[in-house]
Amino acid sequence: MIAIVFLLILAGTMLGLSFTGSAQASGLAGEILLLIGLFALFFGMGIYVGAALGVLGLIVGYAFSDRPFWLFLGQTIWNPSSSFVLVAVPLFLLMGEILLRAGLSDRLYRTLNIWLNRMPGGLLHTNIASSAIFSAISGSSVATAATMGSVALPFFKGRPYDPRMVLGSLAAGGALGNLIPPGITFIIYGLITETSVGALYIAAIGPSILVVLLFTAVILLRARTAAPRDPHAPVIPMTEKLKSLVDLTPTAILILIVLGTIYGGLATPTESAALGVIAALVLAAIDGKLSWKMLNDSAEATARNTAMIGLILFGAYVLNFVFTALGVPQALAKLVSEMPLPPWAIMLMIIGFYLALGTFMEGFSMIVTTIPVIFPVVIALGYDPVWFGVIVVMLVEIALISPPDGTVLYVLQGMRRDGGPISDVFTGVMPFMLVYILAIAILMVWPAIALWLPTVMR
Repeated sequence: MIAIVFLLILAGTMLGLSFTGSAQASGLAGEILLLIGLFALFFGMGIYVGAALGVLGLIVGYAFSDRPFWLFLGQTIWNPSSSFVLVAVPLFLLMGEILLRAGLSDRLYRTLNIWLNRMPGGLLHTNIASSAIFSAISGSSVATAATMGSVALPFFKGRPYDPRMVLGSLAAGGALGNLIPPGITFIIYGLITETSVGALYIAAIGPSILVVLLFTAVILLRARTAAPRDPHAPVIPMTEKLKSLVDLTPTAILILIVLGTIYGGLATPTESAALGVIAALVLAAIDGKLSWKMLNDSAEATARNTAMIGLILFGAYVLNFVFTALGVPQALAKLVSEMPLPPWAIMLMIIGFYLALGTFMEGFSMIVTTIPVIFPVVIALGYDPVWFGVIVVMLVEIALISPPDGTVLYVLQGMRRDGGPISDVFTGVMPFMLVYILAIAILMVWPAIALWLPTVMR
């Protein structure tokens, strides 16, 4: 919603500049106003987000472009569907489904709950911690949210937890998927800007810890009303807690395989995802849970979730193609960069610009279409490319949990079995989204949080 407000302010600015005779602003005002109106109409009517994004792109293209949509629609959808990088998403989803059905994700969740259940907020902290650890395997926010949502939601049945905070904490935990290495978004940014992906991964460690701590603080502040402590909860002895750490061994092995092959230069993220699937199968077999039925169920669930995610991505790519063809992202980027403001103010405008784009653009597309224009401006302002890469990935993560069309929010809503409204997810994620924005502000004030570790290791 913050991004929607930014769009409204931007549209007002465009209208104001258009009255002064700015041709660039005059050309953008119509597209932005139409976008805001259609957003309100489509999402107010409850249209499925994938269809809404695709139809929105076709309408905007029909209104402002003379190019027939049938000349570009097929190729626009085919390109992302055949991307080698995006193959990692269904592979990570499959790995998550295997871990889920083999009971390995459940063991991870139960072990962390044994250590965290006495904290104010209980299982909500477990949501964040388990998602953070699983993020070090998956490299994908959507895969993390899908897997941990499947594991965690059954734990809350019959317990006195606010469902909005439960869903919000799972969405926030899922948002860590791209920020915690091996996030795929860092690879795309590194390729475009010729920045070291290894340095980006190392730089993401400090901000990841910061975001997890801020999420924990939100839960502690809301624990009294959102998750009242059970006075009859058993006190688990330390010996039993230490024994439970054995259940973390499979997860540690997977993290070593997935991250170790990437850091060692032995595999790309997509290849490491395939290795992760093989390792998950081996661990399931060792645990005695591997069967044809389990594999079939895992494949069906992966296909279902991949189809759901794919429709959203395809709709986003159609909208992205139309806006890119019209020159909207490039013109907005140029307009922001040319404003007569100090560097920190221009950076704030750039951050607001990405928050706005995140309401109607898929994250990969947002980076691909704008970074070539924005990156030279950022470097000219004196900002470090590694630091800016971390900021951009965090902005992509905010877009994934930002109402009304954050992908992670709809993934979690699709996994609910209680038939609750999507507004529960929107309301629950807002405190976490705000502290995520706070984390970006902290990084602007203290960039060493991201840059200290790469400098030392260099």
